[in-house]
Amino acid sequence: MEFRQLIYFMEVAKREHMTEAAEALHVAQSSVSRSIYNLEQELGVNLFIREGRNVRLTSIGKRFYERAAQIIYLMEESKREINEYLNPNKGTVRIAFPVSMAAYFIPSVISAFQEKYPETKFEMSNGLYSELINGIKHTHYNIAITTPVPEDEPQVESHVLFHEHIVALLPLHHQLAKQKEITLHDLRNEPFIAYPNNFMLQQLITKSFRDVGFEPNIAFTGKDTNAVKGLVAAGLGVALMPELTLINSTPRSTVAVKISSPFLTRPVGVITPTERTLLPTEQLFYDFLKQFSERLDRY
Repeated sequence: MEFRQLIYFMEVAKREHMTEAAEALHVAQSSVSRSIYNLEQELGVNLFIREGRNVRLTSIGKRFYERAAQIIYLMEESKREINEYLNPNKGTVRIAFPVSMAAYFIPSVISAFQEKYPETKFEMSNGLYSELINGIKHTHYNIAITTPVPEDEPQVESHVLFHEHIVALLPLHHQLAKQKEITLHDLRNEPFIAYPNNFMLQQLITKSFRDVGFEPNIAFTGKDTNAVKGLVAAGLGVALMPELTLINSTPRSTVAVKISSPFLTRPVGVITPTERTLLPTEQLFYDFLKQFSERLDRY
């Protein structure tokens, strides 16, 4: 089995068409067809079902696709690792994070890191809590920011970076807007702008309400932080938000007010794989990230 065969196989599997795969690979269709035929002969199974010009994976072909993807990933990582060992200041960091970290924290830490290592590159993605953990386990990336921070999660190493305050975002002319501090109980009759129930942030908020004896009166639900802010700015309700999402981006017709009782925070952490070693540039960033976050946790 040749590595080139795996490349051809992956391309055909993704496009489900021999000609389109050949065009994407910039080779003759006959080369792709012959490579797939030889691979199937060597393995002794049919990897594809032929349907005219189209093809689709057989059940065993789907399993082989998963293994081939892992092999190609490892080969690419090996080449990348060698390049980064030769010059870690020019490598790439692949990082994933929740949307709530995208407005301030991630841009700030990356900007600070690139001041020190200006030739580094970043590949970024975001996702829900479970998606971030699965991404680490399934080799999609080696560093992810999560909140909360998982405990005793197989194949995942966790480190708490800092604790972020949760504050109330109110319309500018709300009766509580001029208060320096309020309590959750002060908001018991207010219409709330909430996140979806599968967001870990919303689960934290809902639990906090229940702990003080009432259910939030949810008027609207929004997946996007800016959408939630916009609904509050329009006077349609109030929201609880991580403080970092409001730095430099609080809507003009809103005000953020601290919550004194109960005092709400959420841990923000970084997770890495236990079964893979961080590449040199990733290790540089990981160490920098912890140092950068220590300063945040002082306030």
